[in-house]
Amino acid sequence: MEHFVVSARKYRPQTFKDVVGQQAITNTLLNAIDNNHLAQALLFTGPRGVGKTTCARILAKMINSDGTETDNEDFAFNIFELDAASNNSVDDIRSLTDQVRIPPQVGKYKVYIIDEVHMLSQAAFNAFLKTLEEPPKHCIFILATTEKHKIIPTILSRCQIFDFKRITVKDAKGYLKYIAEEQGVTADDDALHIIAQKADGAMRDALSIFDRVVSFSGKDLTRQAVTENLNVLDYETYFTSTDLILENKIPELLLQFNNTLSKGFDGHHYIAGLASHFRDLLVSKTPETIELLEVGEQTKAKYLEQSQKASQEFLLQSINLANDCDLKYKTSKNQRLLIELCLMQLASITFDGEKKNSRHYIIPASYFKKKGITPIPVTTPVKKQNNVDNPDTLKEEVLEAQPSNTNTLEAFQVKEAPKIILKQETKRTSGLSLSSIRAKKEHLIKQMDVVIDEEDLPKEDFTEKELITVWNTYVEKLRADGKYNLASILSIDVPKVKETTVYLEFPNATNKVEVERQQYDLLAFVRKSLNNFDISLSISVNEVMEKQYAYTTMEKFEKLKEKNPNIDILRKTFDLDI
Repeated sequence: MEHFVVSARKYRPQTFKDVVGQQAITNTLLNAIDNNHLAQALLFTGPRGVGKTTCARILAKMINSDGTETDNEDFAFNIFELDAASNNSVDDIRSLTDQVRIPPQVGKYKVYIIDEVHMLSQAAFNAFLKTLEEPPKHCIFILATTEKHKIIPTILSRCQIFDFKRITVKDAKGYLKYIAEEQGVTADDDALHIIAQKADGAMRDALSIFDRVVSFSGKDLTRQAVTENLNVLDYETYFTSTDLILENKIPELLLQFNNTLSKGFDGHHYIAGLASHFRDLLVSKTPETIELLEVGEQTKAKYLEQSQKASQEFLLQSINLANDCDLKYKTSKNQRLLIELCLMQLASITFDGEKKNSRHYIIPASYFKKKGITPIPVTTPVKKQNNVDNPDTLKEEVLEAQPSNTNTLEAFQVKEAPKIILKQETKRTSGLSLSSIRAKKEHLIKQMDVVIDEEDLPKEDFTEKELITVWNTYVEKLRADGKYNLASILSIDVPKVKETTVYLEFPNATNKVEVERQQYDLLAFVRKSLNNFDISLSISVNEVMEKQYAYTTMEKFEKLKEKNPNIDILRKTFDLDI
């Protein structure tokens, strides 16, 4: 059986040109070698699997080569690799400094590569300081670490620092494609992209995952095989979820989430991935930001297609809901319910519900039918702000009413829609004062202040006697409803009529204000009863009338005695005090 060599070792770069995703660092090192500007102490720092040790080995070979050596020459006698994780004592560093004094037997430089240098103890760092600052001219130190912050500042100040970056998904996918071609493996573009994403910027991890997936699926590497082997949620899961959300299919959405959980996936992983999916859809809506979409070409086409179905407002609100659920997941006691509630909210964003009939009438249609009059619909005014700085300035637009069906009663056309004027109260008062109660009532009245174009409304003639009859009927109705105060006020004066205006006089302003608050119900009753919608109300205050009303106890008694003399007999019979 032939010995298997993992791809991370088999395809380790042998030159700087083969290093993936670190062009800035490799170009700097090449120029330093060509111009003889190479520092004697270098520090390579960055995440795991991005090429730190590989670049150190390539650099060590390049500075010792003069063009006469063979391709297999590795200068093993000139390159010393030390693992600081297991050789971190002061004695190990002293042994190293003793070896530094000996010049190389072959080549020009002795190169010491100290990996995981942050694992050295404090004493070992201090023992290494002098040698690192003034090494012999034939010696070069290359330190490598994943945790630069753990290295003492005195070491950092003596080194030339190179920060290695994470390898992008695009670069990792391109290198995986090259290796797949070398091994004769047919791989889908999306499959390689998922491997590159799973590696999280580490090329060594990407190659290890690639070997694992190839062992699982053979020479045909598909997206389904990769997602199954790596136990990652496929793009199709999120595409299906989004379609169900846009179609407001809550039961199907919950069943799909349950199916996802049954496959062993974590709910937190699902909701975080859904938020990222909404972000990718938002990115896909603008041509300038499509390059931020790190997916394969086939998946990118699906994103572009689905992004056209969702509005920008929906995506922004969805990202907010999903991200909020993600933040609350760890602290929630019922995590599944939290996600299901979030999914139901997402599926309800675009749900309009049952739309109600928007046609309204000032007077019911049955009344017009009874009177044989063509009904006039009153549409809701469209309010627009004329001035942004003054929100109280409103402009009304009247919409032309359109009949929704062809019934006998509703089959009509309106040449000019009725004009509606809305007045808004802007003054604010305390919610606990008497003035606030008055202001609220006046605000309600003014909101009801609807001026109607009354050309087609009935205007039958009536007499003052008919008005008084209707008036008394309304007063009795108020008493029956328990509104004794208003009924008493309306009984103070007998209404007088001039043309279509009803005149009233009251002894004080308090009575006037109380009637004005309730005048709309009063006018509606009188207009309907007399079948005349031109009737209006004029109220005045006559202070002379105030003298006719008693305020002291004796005056009240005398007033009552005028109305009913038996009250005086009652007082005398039982010897009552006033």
